[in-house]
Order: sequence, then C-alpha cells, then structure tokens
Amino acid sequence: MVVTCKAMKHLGGIQFMIKLNLQVNGIAKSVVCDKDESLANVLRDNLGLTSVKIGCGTGQCGTCTIILDGKLVRSCTMKMKRMQNDAVITTVEGIGTPNHLHPIQVAWIAHSGAQCGFCTPGFIVSTYALIESNPNPSRDDVRDWFQKNRNACRCTGYKQLVDAVRDAAAVMRGDKDINDLYFKIPEDGRIWGTRYPRPSSVSKVTGTLDFGADLGLKMPAGTLQLALVQAEVSHAKILSIDTSEAEKMPGVEKIVTHKDVKGKNRITGLITFPTNKGDGWDRPILCDEKVFQYGDAIAIVCADTDKHAKAAAAKVKVELERLPEYMSAPAAMADDAIEIHPGTPNIYFEQHVAKGAETAPIFEAAAHVVEDDFYVGRQPHMPLEPDVGFAFMNDEGKLCIHTKSIGLHLHLYMIAPGLGVEPENIVMVQNATGGTFGYKFSPTMEALVGAACLATGKAVFLNYTWKQQQTYTGKRSPFFTNVRMAADNDGKLLGMETDWTVDHGPYSEFGDLLTLRGAQYIGAGYDIANIRGDGRCVATNHAWGSAFRGYGAPETEFPSEVLMDELAEKIGMDPFDLRYKNIYRKGSTTPTGQEPEVYSLPEIFDTMRPKYEAAKKRVAANSTDEIKRGVGISLGIYGSGLDGPDTAEIDVELNENGTVTVFACWHDHGQGADMGVLGTAHEALRPLGLTPDQIKLVMNDTSTCGNGGPAGGSRSQVIIGRAIKAGCDALVEAMRKTADTFSTYAEMVEAEKPVRYNGKWTAPATECDANGQGNPFACYMYGMFLAEMAVDMKTGKASAEKMTLIADVGKINNRLIVDGQMYGGLAQGIGLALTEDYEDIKKHSTMKGAGFPYIKDIPDDIEVEYIETARPEGPFGASGCGELPLTAPHAAIINGIYNACGVRITKLPALPEKILAGLQAK
Repeated sequence: MVVTCKAMKHLGGIQFMIKLNLQVNGIAKSVVCDKDESLANVLRDNLGLTSVKIGCGTGQCGTCTIILDGKLVRSCTMKMKRMQNDAVITTVEGIGTPNHLHPIQVAWIAHSGAQCGFCTPGFIVSTYALIESNPNPSRDDVRDWFQKNRNACRCTGYKQLVDAVRDAAAVMRGDKDINDLYFKIPEDGRIWGTRYPRPSSVSKVTGTLDFGADLGLKMPAGTLQLALVQAEVSHAKILSIDTSEAEKMPGVEKIVTHKDVKGKNRITGLITFPTNKGDGWDRPILCDEKVFQYGDAIAIVCADTDKHAKAAAAKVKVELERLPEYMSAPAAMADDAIEIHPGTPNIYFEQHVAKGAETAPIFEAAAHVVEDDFYVGRQPHMPLEPDVGFAFMNDEGKLCIHTKSIGLHLHLYMIAPGLGVEPENIVMVQNATGGTFGYKFSPTMEALVGAACLATGKAVFLNYTWKQQQTYTGKRSPFFTNVRMAADNDGKLLGMETDWTVDHGPYSEFGDLLTLRGAQYIGAGYDIANIRGDGRCVATNHAWGSAFRGYGAPETEFPSEVLMDELAEKIGMDPFDLRYKNIYRKGSTTPTGQEPEVYSLPEIFDTMRPKYEAAKKRVAANSTDEIKRGVGISLGIYGSGLDGPDTAEIDVELNENGTVTVFACWHDHGQGADMGVLGTAHEALRPLGLTPDQIKLVMNDTSTCGNGGPAGGSRSQVIIGRAIKAGCDALVEAMRKTADTFSTYAEMVEAEKPVRYNGKWTAPATECDANGQGNPFACYMYGMFLAEMAVDMKTGKASAEKMTLIADVGKINNRLIVDGQMYGGLAQGIGLALTEDYEDIKKHSTMKGAGFPYIKDIPDDIEVEYIETARPEGPFGASGCGELPLTAPHAAIINGIYNACGVRITKLPALPEKILAGLQAK
C-alpha cells in the first residue's frame, strides 16, 4: 500500500520532517527538521551555531540576523519550509574566530561596540553584508542600513557601532591599517584610565560567549523544559487549579503548583524601614490564594521538550473570581478600594522630608512661586535577551541556580525561606547576561526554577519569550509628583514643597527605599535651605516595580528640572543662569542635608556654557515654520551606593605561577564588570609589575566569591572597587620584602605566609532619618545635559538632533566602558522622554508597541565631556557612572520641546499626539 504524505498527515502521532542540504559557513551540512521550525532554531539546536541569538522572536530586534543566499535575513521568522535546498548561509562563525578576527570584529572591540554582547553577532553579520554591498558607507548609510534591517541595541546608544563600521570598512578598503585598531599598552604598563578592551570582548564579537539559552542547549540529557501557567487577569481570587488534563499530555513529567513548594512559598521583600506597614512576605512564588498582577505564575509544567511543556501548560485549568483591578496609584488610593494584600493598606509606606525652616511663611512672602504636576511612567527595561535560567542539584546536594541575577547573595536570602532550603544549601551563579538595566535587581525566575528542580529532583531549564519578559518582569515604578518652588527677584531659591506618590505594583520589595529617593533627589543639585514634603508608596495591580537605571532619579529629578525652567520663565531669567545661581558651592547641602563630597558643578556649568550658547544660535538659525527647533538643559545628580554603610568583600590570591586571581561578585548587566574588576585590581597590583593577562578573574558565583552586594545604584566601582583595593593592598604588603622587591609564591609558602587575602570595605555613610536627613552616600555623580530638539509642527513628532553631556564621575577606570555607559544611558533617556511605555499590557508587549528606540530614533551627534574630580572615598578617585546618564536627560528634552514650540509636556512620554494637542490648544 502506498500512502502519500497528504494522507499521512491524518495519521495520529506521526511527526513529519523535511531534509535539507545546506552550505553553512562554507561547510556542507545536512539537517532533518520540522518544516514549521524556524531557521534560527535549526541553526542553534541542530547545528550548534549559538552565535545566532533569539531575542524578540518576531523579527523586531535583529539578534538572529544571518546571511541567506546573499541577503540579510532575520532567521527567527524564516520557516524551514521556505528554505531552498543547498541554500548558502553565513553566520558570525563564518566571518571570524577568536584566533582569526575579522576587521569588523577588531573594530567592534576597539570601539567597545559589544557591551552586553547579545546583539553583537547580528550586528557584525549585518555590517559584513553592508560593506560587501557598499565598501565606503557614510554615517548616514550605516544608520539607514541598521534601521532598515532592524538591528536593535539597548546598551550602546549606537554611536560607537557606526564608528566601528566606518573603521572596519576603511581597513577592508586598505585605507587604514588594522594594527591601528588594536590597543597598545602604554610604556608604563598602566591600563587605568585607558581604552583597554574588556576581557570578554573577543568572545562577544565572535559569538562564542555562552548566554543562558546557549548553556541551556548544553545541559545534560533528561533536563526538563519548563513552561509557566500564568494569569491573564490582573487581580483575582483563585478558586481552583485543575492539572488533570495537562498531566496526561505527551512528555509531561510533573506539574508544579504551590502545594509542591515546601517552604513559605513567598519571596521576601526584605523590608528596609520599620515604618513599612507590610511585612515583606507579599509575593508568592506560585500563586495560591490570589492573582496580584497579569502574568503571575500559577503553575510550572515540567516536560521533556519545550513544545510539550507549552502544550500542556495550555491545558491547565484555573478557575478565578475576578476582583477590582487597580492599575494606577490613584485608583488604589481611592476610598472604596479594597486592600490588595488583606491586612496591609494599599498605602503601605510614607516618607517625609523636612530640611530647614517651615516653608509656608516663605512661600507666602516669596516674590515668585511656581507649581506643577508631573508624571514619569512605567518604563520597560526591554533587554534583547529575555529572562532565562536553569537549576540542578550538585554532587554535594546543593540547589544550584544559574540566571541573569545581578544580586546573587541578595536573591539567595530572598528566595531560600520560600523554597524551604537553608541558604547554605543554595548556590547562585550569574550567567553571561544580555543586559538587565536593573530589572534583575529583583528575583524573577530564580525561585521558579528552584521550586521545579526541588519538586522533580531533576535539572530544569526555563526561557521566557519576549512577551513574557514584558509581562512578567518588573518595570520602572511610575511617580505622580507635585512640586512648588519659591524664589526672590534675583532668582535665589528660598524653599521647595514636594508631594510624590510611587505606583510600585503589587509587590513591596524595595518600594520603601525607592520612595526615599523623592526626599533625596527632588531639587538635587541646588542649594535649597528649606524643604518640606511627603511621599508614599502604593500597591497596585499593574507590573511590579523593580530597579531601573537611575532608580528614583529620573522620576524625581524630572519634576524639579522642568519646574526650574518654568521658574526661570516666570522670573524672566535664562534657565541656564537660574541654575548657575543656585548650584552646589562651598557651604551648600543636598536635600538630605549632606555636604557634597566635591563641588564640581560650577566647572561643569562653565564648560557647558559656550556649548549652550552655540546650540541656541544653531537652533535659531535652523528653525523653520514646518520644523521648530529649540534647546533644553537639565542637571542630574546620583549617589554611588546603597544607602548608608554599604559593604562589599572580595578575595585575592597569589598563584603558584606568579599570577593573581581576584574572586568577586561584581555583577554584569553588560556594563563591563569584568573590566571594572580588572582595571581596579591591575591599578592596585601595579607594584608587582603584573601585565593585565596575569590577573585572572573568578566572578559571580556564591560558592567561590564573597558577597559584593548587588549591581545597583552605581555602587560597584566605589564599594566593590574599594574592597578590591583593600584585598590587593593586603597581598602586596604581605609579599613586600623591600620598597620595590616582593616575595615569590614559593617564598611566601616557605615563610608560611598566606597567599590569599580578603578585602572588605564599608562606606562611611549614614542612612536617612524619618525626615529624609542624613549622609546616605560616600560618593555622588554630577552631570549637565543639553538637548537640541526638533518638533514637526504638522505631526507633533519630536526628535533629538544632538545630545551633549558634561559629566563628573570621578577618575575614570576605563574610557571605553564609561563612554558606553554615557551613550547608552542618554539613548534610554530619549526613549523615556519620547516613546517608551508599559501601560497598555496588550499594546506594549512588543518592542515596537513599547516604543523601543532604534538607531534613527537616537541622534548620531552625541557629545560627552568629562570633568574628572577625584573622589576622596572612591578607589583611585573614581565614583560610579552607570546611573548618571539617565538621571535627567528627559527633562532637557522636554525643556527643549517647550523652547522649540511652546508646548510643555509634564506627563511622559511626550508622544506626538500630546504635543499636537498642545499645539492645537495654543
């Protein structure tokens, strides 16, 4: 009997495959696969080409870019049934290898084009195709190409990628010597303050660095694939969970619910302040009684394949009783709102600020008073790599959890009681991470993979889709703010009154700390003697609030920086002059009453003034009736550290071959933690005469590294940096024989001297009191932003044509790293100001819908200049850097829009329809 394929489609249980011959990177390959499988998955799963990354999975990010038969293709959307036999494919593995780098890869390293590195292989393949078609591309050609081919980057701000393409093209044309792109160590051997490439650069540009999903492919046979059963409503009682039908589905090993979690089944929020009215145990690992937000995890399906797991997850039946959904702080604060967490009021934490004299009489007598309401929204982090992780039991019987965590020790203590495991029996490891920008300051899947591993006794792997990344990870907490300022006729600030409300979503973790930021940063940068204000943290049913770059500063400095422009207009002063009159000088104090550690703001302003005057002339000359142009400025301040006596520890060890190993939990969002450790350690170990490659790094594993604390608040360079210096200093002194001679490893052993030393440092700082007064940070960062804006008067669309930043982040460890932080932070500030939002769960669950900035949304003209004021407490004078560029650029942008067209947007983002409405209202 002959059965055709068409008839066989109806035969139950038969899986039909196709076989194709392919030419992949010049090598003949044969693959057998499902015809509906994506080319990206076949390249990764069948052929092991893990340089092909899957980010959005919908063709919007370009991480999966390859060359197919001479054309660029986003392979995640290319189905195998559309492939031709003998198709020719090029991935980054076919362009260059670690031992034979292509000029494009060398240029990428030279310009630090690879920050987190997740998008890098796609960009390099795309660049290869561009230069093949256009050997001498202009900057506009490069930008047009990446825009057309949807090559997206969340880290870099794009400028250095264009620089890299131009240099690579010049080398390939023969107009530039490739040796000019390689870093050359100075004669004195010092790399501190240079452009030394980060240690992970080569692996990132060659696609050989294993991210979480790549490691997942290399897990042992029998590893269970996980799929989540998630809530599709934002608030409900759980009446029942029926897994019976799902358990019968093919390949299912177990379906884990709250009944299988042996501990408290809660993630503790580690309440920061005793005045918090909650207890911190409000976030379930797996929902048991209630659903608190869209995407909450209710069950975990553990199966042999990802497809089987997801198919079974769709069969789990959850019966819910819908409850009122409070999707904003005002809704949750209404008189008739029920408590989201029974027994805890929705307003569960309050923070006051009281500095100087009472402000009421000051405002009554002041010559000028301004007041306005502001809103900074629920900005999504939008890393290109979705959340991913795995767990297994090691041979010591310990639960090992590998994820994108940027707070390994912190997360260990947050999830251990909920899982019912003693902290010493959990090992946390950070995988190579495709960006976090702060969302991984909160545990996301750590407890989920832990619970699944414990319930099954097997290794487990979980990889979110990009939609899950949007709907089930934290977001920037929106702030509703009212600010009043009083000034005399000369523009001297006399007092400030503030009121701020934090919409922190349903889970309280770090909400109290975030609320404190209103007291610390509203009005920061200015000498305001008298301040009164009140803030509150509110539970809602929208996405939970997690840390996002700037953590509180973009939400709180936006209102005061826009209001400074409003005040300047009312007084009749230039906004630059009003700011200059009031900035920190000797004798000034911060809103918390702290004396700044350095007074570099006058120098920052003096450096910016000629640029500001030139920008005003430039926009005036180029403004037309159709496109109005304007200039906006703002001031940004941020502290480097967690509040109060922040602490970190590391270890440093002399090895038998004379090299030194540094053991450190300096977590990497993609910002360059490896370079941070290497640069700091190399500077501290300079007496030993070591070359950079003689310093080995062991990082981000709780079983081998001490508690460095989480990577947040731009604390790492300061707090961990000082710990590294302390440990290295101890080793150097132990090895010292004379002023400039040192013992060898053998001599140390013979003398019975230890070869391993612990370094620890605690910041000399104090926490803020109930009135927001204290000395919370040992080091700060200072910066001034200048935005040159254009507004299309027909459509209302605003765009940044140039961004300038004068930054003081102390002495710079590595210029490539710090430049990248500045460019990338400015790009995210543009997104926050103009496009980015996560309010409409359905609309904003895609990159395009959420307003992700592509290369043409970010200006190529970005200018950054540094004022390097040495910090007394910073290692070798350094402060932090990562948060600064996102403190207040959005305020400069909004001020620039007003300067251009007379429309002031106080509630972000400044979408075209908002600006157009303002124009029409005029």
